[in-house]
Amino acid sequence: MIDERVLAINPIVPDSVRHNGQVISQIRSLTASLFGIAAGILGLESYPGFLFYLFGTLVVSALIWGVLAHGKPERFFESQLSGLWGKDVFGGLSSFVLTWTLFYGLVRS
Repeated sequence: MIDERVLAINPIVPDSVRHNGQVISQIRSLTASLFGIAAGILGLESYPGFLFYLFGTLVVSALIWGVLAHGKPERFFESQLSGLWGKDVFGGLSSFVLTWTLFYGLVRS
């Protein structure tokens, strides 16, 4: 639990936390579509396609952790697990599947 002294030194501003969540959501939506395009062009089917998506989202999460959060996500998110690693991972799945099937059909037909 965060004590009062730590919050006085490093306050958590709800507007900033909400903005950070929106930025992460936009990044995940864009990269999910890009991963779907790549999976469709590569001709991936079934489990390899979904594994490609999961691997890609882990790489994106690691890049967000290292580049955007400078290795200290607790400064930008209330919870590291839900704010950075878990937020919108499965929300982008529908965008991924949509673009994956679209580009698979365009390339293979």
